[in-house]
Amino acid sequence: MNSVRNQQDFVKTWRYFDHTKNGSDYIALQSFAFDDMLCQSVGDNGSAAFRAWIHHDTVVLGTQDSRLPYIQEGIHFLAPEYRAIVRNSGGLAVMLDEGVLNLSLIFQESKGWSINAGYDLMVELIRSMFPAFREKIEAREIVGSYCPGSYDLSINNQKFAGISQRRTRGGVAVQIYLCVTGSGSDRAEVIRQFYEEALKDGEARYEVPEIRPETMASLEELTGEALTVPGVLGLALHAMEQLGATINPSEPNEDEQRVFEQQLKRVTERHVRCLTP
Repeated sequence: MNSVRNQQDFVKTWRYFDHTKNGSDYIALQSFAFDDMLCQSVGDNGSAAFRAWIHHDTVVLGTQDSRLPYIQEGIHFLAPEYRAIVRNSGGLAVMLDEGVLNLSLIFQESKGWSINAGYDLMVELIRSMFPAFREKIEAREIVGSYCPGSYDLSINNQKFAGISQRRTRGGVAVQIYLCVTGSGSDRAEVIRQFYEEALKDGEARYEVPEIRPETMASLEELTGEALTVPGVLGLALHAMEQLGATINPSEPNEDEQRVFEQQLKRVTERHVRCLTP
């Protein structure tokens, strides 16, 4: 992580929150509220946080997606197999399920910290997790994938991860979804059909991605290895330690829990507003 350390000293101590075993009742709105709470906490006290999270059968929509002309038809298509929520950050629709591991790196914003540095930090972590594929992991937009962006992670032109970044209350949250197991193309096909149902012959106020399912794959498919989500989380923790981090398992304190509940109310109300006709 030398390139990142040149921009800002790598944080040595990280509070660790493992939300990978919270079950199917743990909804994605809770994750976005929790990361916003951590951003506020980190912004106030400077301590960094590392969080792992999983959600079952969920399609996370971007704000722009919620304004598609036939959004209710699109959500009806997803139900009852998939829960649809609207996140409070940028980006477009992505699929989350038991085979998708989400990681958040949350640290205090500083004047010398560029937007790209946050992305670079996450890219370095993922490359460190898979040293045999380090040179093959590219960070560039994969046209035809869902939620395309300049920090899509891919191997052999097939995307397995996407990175987003959110800044609030003096903290920065860099979030990634890693498609670990299962079929990347099957996930992409669901999102493709969602857009088909939600757009139909109408017009959108943004460029709806033309999804080609073959542009996406899971790490298990790309590496040819028998991976598991807990195993890949173990690789992430080991890579953090190799990069010089001390990982301290943690729980929110009373003040943080109160802020989390406030943030959850806020993101839930926003989600409802976005999907109210």
